[in-house]
Amino acid sequence: MRQLVCVISFIAISLVVRGQTAAPISLWPQGTPGALGKEDKDVPTLTPILPKDSSHTSGAAMVIFPGGGYGALASYEGQDYGEWLTTNGIASFVVKYRLGSDGYRHPSMLEDAARAVRLVRANAAHWKIDPKRVGVIGSSAGGHLASTLMTHFDLGNADAADPVDRESSRPDLGILCYPVISMGTNTHEGSKKNLLGPNPSPELVRLLSNELQVTSNTPPCFIWHTWEDTAVKVENSLGFAAALRRAAVPFELHVYEQGAHGLALKPNHPWPQDCIFWLRSRHFVNLPQEP
Repeated sequence: MRQLVCVISFIAISLVVRGQTAAPISLWPQGTPGALGKEDKDVPTLTPILPKDSSHTSGAAMVIFPGGGYGALASYEGQDYGEWLTTNGIASFVVKYRLGSDGYRHPSMLEDAARAVRLVRANAAHWKIDPKRVGVIGSSAGGHLASTLMTHFDLGNADAADPVDRESSRPDLGILCYPVISMGTNTHEGSKKNLLGPNPSPELVRLLSNELQVTSNTPPCFIWHTWEDTAVKVENSLGFAAALRRAAVPFELHVYEQGAHGLALKPNHPWPQDCIFWLRSRHFVNLPQEP
């Protein structure tokens, strides 16, 4: 049954590929659990962006969570990241997840993120990717969602009727770009309100403060932030890195002095090169280094 599901998904995708980018795929074709309606905002999707040159494909994949304060989705932290990653041989998948501005609250966003990783793994053979090299990247609130999945994943349900739900939602690594991490003192208040509502319980605040949820099973991580960021405090990244260190989880942390929040792929910034160097060390990139 699983093979049939994967083949059908792949055929549908193959027919609509336009250059690098395919048409969005519903994460739940039979209906989204907990949906508040049937409009576009109620249907989370996955948009594949695949490398054009098969000779440079690394076989790795990244699932992308754009930022936007859990109230919007920034294309420059989604589609743009996907195109950048594919030029380095990494298949990319941009997630349109449900938002607080549309009436959704946790755990809807985490459910969408987990389903996206499972769906990529379930179709790994058809997208020509290694199911053991599936990472996540998120910026700002998308970084919070990525770090939530990194600390709240599960290994799948072997008895699930849906083959996709049998897959693990644990990313093999994470990339966090100026991320919201904490729901506590150093949080971004807009993201917190959109995710948890106006009066979340202390228990929920702690649960979604991901610096408090790191364990030895949290995947390796590349984190970057700027000292000048006034929208999301650099303490978010510092706290997560410290938690990874205590749990003996490998990480790379870059704190650049200059730059406002939301830099994304701004020209002449060094973080993309630093990140690709790290991804090569994690065997997600197999292109030769420039001389």
